[in-house]
Amino acid sequence: MTEPSRRLRIAVLGGAGKEGSGLALRWAHAGHHVVVGSRVAERAEAGAQELNAILGRDVVRGTDNKTAAEQAELVVLTVPYVAQRPLVEEVREALHGKILIDVTVPLVPPKVSRVQLPEGGSAVVAIQKLLGADVRVVSAFQNISAQHLKHLGETIDCDVLICSDDKEAAELVVGLAREIGLGAFNAGVLANSVVAEALTSVLITLNQRYKVPGSGIRITGVPRD
Repeated sequence: MTEPSRRLRIAVLGGAGKEGSGLALRWAHAGHHVVVGSRVAERAEAGAQELNAILGRDVVRGTDNKTAAEQAELVVLTVPYVAQRPLVEEVREALHGKILIDVTVPLVPPKVSRVQLPEGGSAVVAIQKLLGADVRVVSAFQNISAQHLKHLGETIDCDVLICSDDKEAAELVVGLAREIGLGAFNAGVLANSVVAEALTSVLITLNQRYKVPGSGIRITGVPRD
């Protein structure tokens, strides 16, 4: 595992869920200060205890989403699409001047294997418009299966696409992704996030059709650092 160049205070909102807890586990293992957020503080605390048991040390904390966002310098949103906007509005004041990594995929149950993008195209772009320029929104991690993240000894054969209108924020997230064992590439402006958001339904289809637990993507022809 690559050691982080600087230890960040990272809040993973929705961190008691599968994707959020996997990212929280990997970043805590890499040496960052991680707090798990949930709608109910007790659930976040229980989730943090589970991660600490895996890590073998008490380094992850749990609290409610708003408190977690207030305590962090970088916030990660890992909730279902239906909860994306309400949660952002709830913690909005705590996001001023920070980077928000949005992992949201606009899945509409029960037809999650069918691409159903929202009006305007990208669910993440909509959040950047809501928050304004004071918050640097980065789209990332939509196409990585949670099951890969939870196995620390596993080499993850998967790449992720990082999109943002802020180049510095995008490169920071590329670094965070590579620290936890992922291939990561700056895929350009935030509007390009629509590709990663739509691709998740395609990967779900592949999982179902070929009976695999977590298909992913690989970028070829581009040098890897």
